[in-house]
Amino acid sequence: MFLIFDTETTGLPKNYNAPISDSDNWPRLVQLAWQLHDEKGNLITHRNIIVKPEGFEIPFNSVKIHGITTERALEEGIPLKEALDEFQKDLNRTKYVVGHNIEFDINIVGAEFYRLQQETNLLELQSIDTKDEATDFCAIPGGKGGKFKWPTLTELHTKLFGVPFDEAHDAAYDVEATAKCFFALIKEGVIKRPEIKDYAQINYEAPVLDEANFAHQTKEQKTDDNQKDTSANEEELKKADFVHLHCHSQFSVLQATSRIADMVKIAKNYGMPAIALTDHGNMMAAFKFVNEALKNDIKPIVGCELNICQNHLDKSFKDDGYQTVILAKNKNGYHNLAKLSSIAYTQGFYYVPRIDKEVLLAHKEDLIITTGGLWGEIPFKILNEGESRAEEALLWYKEHFGEDFYIEINRHGIEEEEYVNNILLKFAEKHNIKYFAANNTYYDRKEDAQAHDILLCVKDGERIHKPKKSIGKKGREFRFGFPNDEFYIKSPEEMKKLFNDLPEAIHTTIEIAEKIEAYQLKRDVLLPKFDIPEEFQDPRDEEDGGKRGENNYLRFLTYEGAKKRYGEITPEIQERLDFELATIERTGYPGYFLIVQDFTTKAREMGVSVGPGRGSAAGSAVAYCIGITNIDPIKYDLLFERFLNPDRVSLPDIDIDFDDEGRQKVIDYVIEKYGANQVAQIIT
Repeated sequence: MFLIFDTETTGLPKNYNAPISDSDNWPRLVQLAWQLHDEKGNLITHRNIIVKPEGFEIPFNSVKIHGITTERALEEGIPLKEALDEFQKDLNRTKYVVGHNIEFDINIVGAEFYRLQQETNLLELQSIDTKDEATDFCAIPGGKGGKFKWPTLTELHTKLFGVPFDEAHDAAYDVEATAKCFFALIKEGVIKRPEIKDYAQINYEAPVLDEANFAHQTKEQKTDDNQKDTSANEEELKKADFVHLHCHSQFSVLQATSRIADMVKIAKNYGMPAIALTDHGNMMAAFKFVNEALKNDIKPIVGCELNICQNHLDKSFKDDGYQTVILAKNKNGYHNLAKLSSIAYTQGFYYVPRIDKEVLLAHKEDLIITTGGLWGEIPFKILNEGESRAEEALLWYKEHFGEDFYIEINRHGIEEEEYVNNILLKFAEKHNIKYFAANNTYYDRKEDAQAHDILLCVKDGERIHKPKKSIGKKGREFRFGFPNDEFYIKSPEEMKKLFNDLPEAIHTTIEIAEKIEAYQLKRDVLLPKFDIPEEFQDPRDEEDGGKRGENNYLRFLTYEGAKKRYGEITPEIQERLDFELATIERTGYPGYFLIVQDFTTKAREMGVSVGPGRGSAAGSAVAYCIGITNIDPIKYDLLFERFLNPDRVSLPDIDIDFDDEGRQKVIDYVIEKYGANQVAQIIT
């Protein structure tokens, strides 16, 4: 006997490899359908059962897939125990269970048996997966390691019968298509089992099915005949300011196109008092953003959209977590946010940078949290797990962040957002949480949407003409792409018009912006203190923080080195050295030269190969004399001004090359001498 079965569920598991005893991981069973056939294909029994939801809801995104609402399941469904009892009767009669991607369905039903502590032989039965059995038969190129991809049920049906199967996402109809393909594969000799004696005599007997799930859904949509009169709100909002609090820049690499300077310019042109930067996972643009905003009299709001997962140290399965928007209220908040971002990369990175709630709470001081967009925890749970699970998550954030926790309302014209917003507003009223208007921006203007779409194709290695999908499981027939062209930096007037029924949402953006303190990230160059010999020290440096001692010692090393390099110090050489030393003294960087000469000298002592020098540093005679470089700039007529220009003071960049094996020795030496908090490795 062959039992072909399929399920519809409340969603997908976080971890496909979790045991069935992990009840929180495995979604709930909504529909169970099966057919029992003998070895000739004759139909013995068939059932199609909707399960009554007990202690759970069927979330919005699942209803969109299979069409079974919580209301319908409560009305038409039977208790889970009855459904499993019926299924078990036929499990007792079969030797094989059959399905397309059957491991998923076995785990779903197995998890339900476990929840009821009900015995079953489901896990002991031999299974036949049509996707695995038919992989070589369909021969779809592009699989991992040069192998074939496994076929979808539609692809398999097309290969066997020449016409596609329009996947109904109705367990009964999917079972019929799977059974039809299964017996056709037997007839083709692709699937072989000892019980089947005469492949030519196989004849699939199909049952008569009821209407598919979506045929039960009413086509009528309730319309709101009592439209609110928003004219009073429009008048109230005329003079109101608005601030964008959820914006991404090019530093959300391959995900956004907005340039920092352009974002700030747009905010200024729109008369916005502030604007937020909330790049994905990183704060690489923060310094540039703060400088640019302050220069244009715009308050910079530094934020970050961090992925918060269950356990940031667990890399046994893919858990990208939820995209959570976090804003820094002040400089201390900025430092905490920077710590979170660093931890996400250095400890939590697995596909994406991640933190967890424990890490968040350890660094939560002076931070504002919002519910974020559709990939935030609360909106995601509304769509995929149900209202009650989302409310639990909301109350956790309210408990830990209080008045610094806000509900974000986005209106990009997406069906899912509409559904989420209604529930978020209900939560806001019920739990007295303030909400604000947002437009989750990834590009500057509406007309930039196509360029942004191309960028996403580059990121994922996809073709622009491939159909796109933004929410839910894509499958390989779709690529990721935004659903429309509304993700741009809208004007305050556009936002007020969009939210004229919720004036409070506009006002709250200003309340949040006023909570933020403006602060500078720019500071003087911080160099570790270089210990100079006592005979070169100047007591006045202790009083006024001067660098006389460092300049004295650098001059001494320079002229001692010049004697070794040149032998005779000619007036030309002296003039060049004095000019460079005077420039270094004026710009305040003698310590920098002393530090670099110290570790290059030490590197040579340790037997590490040191490069002769490259870039503009090769133009410095001082660098040559003290052993940083090995190229004589006077001999080759190289310009010092390219390296350190007295008219444009900035910390010079000295490129030093070490051999691969010795490089770490030099880093260890610098850390040991100056302290780990004074040493960093950066991307250049």
